[in-house]
Amino acid sequence: MSLRIVRLANFVAPASGGLRTALRELGAGYRAAGHEPVLIVPGERADDRDTEQGRVITLPGPLLPGTGGYRVLTDKRRVARLLESLRPDRLEVSDRTTLRWTGVWARRARVPAVMVSHETADGVLRTWGLSEGMARRAADALNVRTAHTYARVVCTTEFAEREFVRIGARNVVRAPLGVDLVGRHPALRDPGTRARHARVDESLLVMCSRLSVEKRPGTALDALAALLRRGERARLVVAGDGPLRGRLEARARERKLPVTFLGHVADRVELGALQASADLCLAPGPVETFGLAALEAMACGTPVVASASSALSEVIGSAGAVAADDGEAFADAVRMLLARPPGERRHSARARAECFGWKTAVDAFLAAHDAGAATPRPAVPEGVA
Repeated sequence: MSLRIVRLANFVAPASGGLRTALRELGAGYRAAGHEPVLIVPGERADDRDTEQGRVITLPGPLLPGTGGYRVLTDKRRVARLLESLRPDRLEVSDRTTLRWTGVWARRARVPAVMVSHETADGVLRTWGLSEGMARRAADALNVRTAHTYARVVCTTEFAEREFVRIGARNVVRAPLGVDLVGRHPALRDPGTRARHARVDESLLVMCSRLSVEKRPGTALDALAALLRRGERARLVVAGDGPLRGRLEARARERKLPVTFLGHVADRVELGALQASADLCLAPGPVETFGLAALEAMACGTPVVASASSALSEVIGSAGAVAADDGEAFADAVRMLLARPPGERRHSARARAECFGWKTAVDAFLAAHDAGAATPRPAVPEGVA
């Protein structure tokens, strides 16, 4: 039977990275499986259109100060009316804070609902300055309410699942994310792209990340500085934008670091060429529960150095390296990976990425919805937003 799977997400912006990619690929997969995905997101103005990932409804939402462009759905009544008009068979929510109220709506409407845990609550709270004990207590309280409110909680890695296991939640399921193994490939490696950013005798490092506090992008600059002090010849290219960009650019200038800030790279082919042409990718975010940008780099044949505090150790396996959350440790890991023969490390990175296709991810998410093969059903008329 075809299911109408209505998905909601906050904190999505034109320059968003991993979450926007996951929403797009999962929606496209649901549609290919014969279901009817409908995505509701905040934006500058109302919109309603059919896309490759299914129907996408945009509701006006205010900018969240200090986030570099994120918007949120704040009009609960309007969202509730829209949900009622859409008559979902399943609800999927990708926001554990401001949209948690939709779990109560789903219970009253008798609609099975899942919450997707895209980050660890205690990890995010720690990056905001809370002590480990305070962050853990606050996260446990939040997670207890989340687990009780939703029929299921979907976690993409064992790392993300731990905080729910800690509180004894019994409705947690594991569903990994994936990577576009066709659109991201070692064949995208481009000598011209590499030459624009680094000389032949320099190592080219790339970081594809939102420049916000929870991603700890400053660690990449610290790692570059440590490498240069040790006599390594290296350059860093940063693809991404966010509230910390100005501060990071100022730090790079003050320390005379060879860093290029590209901002958000919207062209997926251009971004793929950059990822494939780099020698290594840096993923310093300590609270990543999966790390799509890092996995994309690996699909391009570029190994990753990631934070040992994140879930990426599960994802990259022996094809990359993990390091403590400081520049010196990241520099050590970079030197270790660069010591491997280039062909060997590139082959290993691609082989590991091939374990994470989107078909596997879509099947796992549909299983969380108790959804199998589907037959078409009539679409909801447009204009209900």
